[in-house]
Amino acid sequence: MRFDLDPAQIPTTWFNAVPALDPPLQPPLHPATREPVGPDDLAPLFPMGLIAQEVSTDQWVDIPGEVLDILRLWRPTPLVRAERLEAELGTPARIYFKDESVSPAGSHKPNTAVAQAFYNQAEGVKRLATETGAGQWGTALAFACTQFQLECAVYMVRVSYEQKPYRKVLMETWGSDVVPSPVDDPDHPGSLGLAISDAVRDAASRDDTHYSLGSVLNHVLLHQTIIGLEAKEQLALAGESRPDVVVGCCGGGSNLGGIALPFVPDERVRLVAAEPSSCPTLTEGTFEYDFGDTAGMTPLLPMYTLGHEFVPPSIHAGGLRYHGDAPIISNLVRSGRMEAIAYPQSKTFEAAMQFANTEGKLPAPEAGHAIRAVIDEALAAKETGDERVILFNYCGHGLLDLSAYDDYLNGRLVDA
Repeated sequence: MRFDLDPAQIPTTWFNAVPALDPPLQPPLHPATREPVGPDDLAPLFPMGLIAQEVSTDQWVDIPGEVLDILRLWRPTPLVRAERLEAELGTPARIYFKDESVSPAGSHKPNTAVAQAFYNQAEGVKRLATETGAGQWGTALAFACTQFQLECAVYMVRVSYEQKPYRKVLMETWGSDVVPSPVDDPDHPGSLGLAISDAVRDAASRDDTHYSLGSVLNHVLLHQTIIGLEAKEQLALAGESRPDVVVGCCGGGSNLGGIALPFVPDERVRLVAAEPSSCPTLTEGTFEYDFGDTAGMTPLLPMYTLGHEFVPPSIHAGGLRYHGDAPIISNLVRSGRMEAIAYPQSKTFEAAMQFANTEGKLPAPEAGHAIRAVIDEALAAKETGDERVILFNYCGHGLLDLSAYDDYLNGRLVDA
C-alpha cells in the first residue's frame, strides 16, 4: 500500500516544463510599459538565482545541496495506494496519492519555500514579505526562513486569518509577523490579489526585503516538480508503467504543477485540474494578460483570469481563492493538454469526509477538490470496467482547518 524511496534517491534536479510547452509560453509584461520584462525589472523583488530560473529554457535545473539538506527532513514523501477508498467505491481503478502532508508545515509548500529562502539568503537578503490565503504558504515560508535566519512578514487574507487562527500561531511560533490583509480596510474579507499588493508594497519599501510568492510563477512550479519526479519512481516500484490520469487541485497552480508537469511530455497521461466553482478561473475565466495583484503593481501575466479586482466568496479553501492561474497551467489548459473541472465546496467536503473515513487522513479543504475529482474518475472507471491508474497529490492535511469541518458537520457550510 505504501511505496517509499530511500533518502539517497531524492531527485537532485528539478524538471522545467517550459521547453515542453506547445505553443511556447508568452513573456510577462512590465506593468508600466507593457513591454516584456527583463531581469533588471525583477531584481528589486527577487534574487538573481530565482530570476534565472524564471526565464530558464533548460530542461533540468540542479537543486543546490543546501536545499537538499533541508528537504531530506521529510523527503522523499510516501506514495500510497488508496485501497480502502477503492474498496468503498467498488472501482477497478487503482488510486495512488503522493502524501505531501508529512512536511514540517503539513503541505507541499515547503518544497519551494526552502529554495526561495536559500537563494535570497545567498544574495544577502535579510527579510522576506509574502501573502498567504489559507495559511499553508505563509506557514511554509515561516519554517523556511527559520532555516536560513531570515525575518518573515506574512500578509494573510483576512477571512482566513479569522477562520484559521492556529495557522497564525504556527507562523508566529516560527518567528514570523502575521498581519491580516488588506491592511487599510479592516472590514474587507480580503483576497490573495489584495494580500499580494500588501506584500509587494512592503518589499518595495525596504532595502533589506525581497518578495516571495508561493504559486503562479515559473520558478515556483519548477521547485514543486520534485513531487512528480518522485512519484514516477514510486509508481514503478508499485508495478505501474505510468498513470492514466494525474489530478491536482488548482488555485495558483503550484501543487498541480508539481505532480503533473513531469508527465507533460507523455501524451498518454491525462492531466486534470480541480478548482472551486466559486472561483472558476480555468473553467469560466478568460485567457488574457492580467496583473497578479489587485493594485496592479506586479508584471502582467498571460493567464486565465477572473479579473485582478475579483474578490472570491469566503470559502474555506483559502488557498484556491485566487483570480488567476500560473501561466504554465493556463498554457496547458488553453492548448488542450490539461482538463479543468470546478466543484462547489459542499461536494468537495463530501469527498474529503469519504477519504478521511476510508484512508484515515483528514484533507485540507484544498485537497478535497482533488479528491472529489479522483472519486468521480474512479466511479467513471467503475461504469466502464476500466482499470485506469489514477495519481493525485494529497497536497496537505486539514488538522488546522477543523473549523471548516465543524461548519460542514453542523450544517453551516454553504455553496457560494
